[in-house]
Amino acid sequence: MPDAADLPQDPATSADEAPRYRREPVSFTRRGGRLTEKQQAAWDQLAEAYVLDVPRAGPSTSVDPDWRIDPASTFGRDAPLVVEIGSGRGENVVAAAERHPDWNFLALEVWAPGVAQTLVQARATGVTNVRLAVANATETLATALEPGSVHELWTWFPDPWHKKRHHKRRLVTVPFTELVARVLEPEGTWRLATDWADYGEQMAEVVAESPHVEGGPVERFEGRVLTKFEQKGLAKGRVIHDLAARPTR
Repeated sequence: MPDAADLPQDPATSADEAPRYRREPVSFTRRGGRLTEKQQAAWDQLAEAYVLDVPRAGPSTSVDPDWRIDPASTFGRDAPLVVEIGSGRGENVVAAAERHPDWNFLALEVWAPGVAQTLVQARATGVTNVRLAVANATETLATALEPGSVHELWTWFPDPWHKKRHHKRRLVTVPFTELVARVLEPEGTWRLATDWADYGEQMAEVVAESPHVEGGPVERFEGRVLTKFEQKGLAKGRVIHDLAARPTR
């Protein structure tokens, strides 16, 4: 794999050129950064087996709407599937995969060094039940994952886009809950967390208003690892807001 800085970037679309797929603002920014020597070594060793080859439909994080993820083929077995949106450096997904070797875990992350660091951790722990995809989560949920195929969906600490003019970029919205309900099993669970108070309030409002899911604030999920990112939020005096929801019956 080339260094992250050498990865193709999302191309600009001219005024007279219709976009091939993406029409709405994305909920993330594409960060660069070169891989460390350890990350590159882990990528060279594990990427072919662990990182999905996602066909694109334009931008470099897009997902071809004709592509499907077959968990049984991807993992070589049938097992409950957990999907984490924005897995960062992989602390949670790798720790969970180690605790639950009988489950399958799919991490969606657009930051290449984060994907590589997840591979470093997977190699260190020896877990084999993790797969990663450099892909836009909304597109993945809309088409790539089959309806009712996900046991749990994790959306922990998504970009808060804290400036009011950027709130339209936030991931958790009522339209997004339709995609969540689409992929979850009937008794599946959507787990969310944020350290931004107004985003926590928005998440609760979205869950309450959505016709697609039902739920609300809950105690901290014991299965979530206390990452350095979460620790920084706590050190700044922020309160962590946890929520959980299920598809509407």
